[in-house]
Amino acid sequence: MSTRTDTSSNTVVAGSFEGDLRRYLRGLGGLLVFLLVWWVGAMTTQPSYLVPGPIDSVRAFIDLFSTSTAIVVPVLGSSLVLPTGFAHLAQTLFHYVPGLLLGASCGISLGLAMGWNGALDDWLRPLVRVLRPIPPLAWVVFAIVWFGIHHTGAAFIVFVGAFWINFYGAYGGVEGVSTELTDAASTLGVERDLSMLKLVALPSAAPQVLTGFRTSIGRCWMIVVGAELFGAPGVGYEIINASNNLAMATSVAYMFLISLAFLCMDVGFRLLERRVLAWR
Repeated sequence: MSTRTDTSSNTVVAGSFEGDLRRYLRGLGGLLVFLLVWWVGAMTTQPSYLVPGPIDSVRAFIDLFSTSTAIVVPVLGSSLVLPTGFAHLAQTLFHYVPGLLLGASCGISLGLAMGWNGALDDWLRPLVRVLRPIPPLAWVVFAIVWFGIHHTGAAFIVFVGAFWINFYGAYGGVEGVSTELTDAASTLGVERDLSMLKLVALPSAAPQVLTGFRTSIGRCWMIVVGAELFGAPGVGYEIINASNNLAMATSVAYMFLISLAFLCMDVGFRLLERRVLAWR
């Protein structure tokens, strides 16, 4: 019996490994095809600077870290000298992180409240339907007037984008809580609304809430580049500045930097998500 069990277990492990290896090889193949198409496109485009090739872009990426740049840390007012690539990435993070965290916190809180409280939902749903279709970048003019061309204005734009993504994640999660769960909790003595929200609704909605936050991590990287178009310092501004000088390889290098920053954040959050949802 033990021998059969061990053999079956080894077969499952081997099959899983082969499946993972196959997926990785397919992913690598897709990446190589993309690089080939990119290289051919760069070679056949004239003038050549319009589409920088992979090699020129990698060189430009390395150049980002060959010089140093001084930046000012918001609130503290102190100067910080970093490699140029990290310096501009830090400038972006100075408004990306506060905007993301504050927007997510407010969006999740309101989404949970409206999803759980029918009366509050009735009061605020018309307002939500009016404001939701407005793109975050449409608020740029108000950000400039209210906060000026700096970190606070860009953080406000990111806040708006993060708010709606997390709001609907939390709202949908709580609204979809099964009545069977609430009935079972009531039978076990959970009567107060707050207790029901804490012990039943939140754990049930957690997967959707976390998925909403993970989605906002990537979406807000797209938004922050647009938010920096009006002059806020950061990677997005450097992309536009480099393209204005026809340094397209440098623009691509900063795009690589954004991609790497997102990948690091996404992988880190996925690991955290697995630990938080280990009970599933």
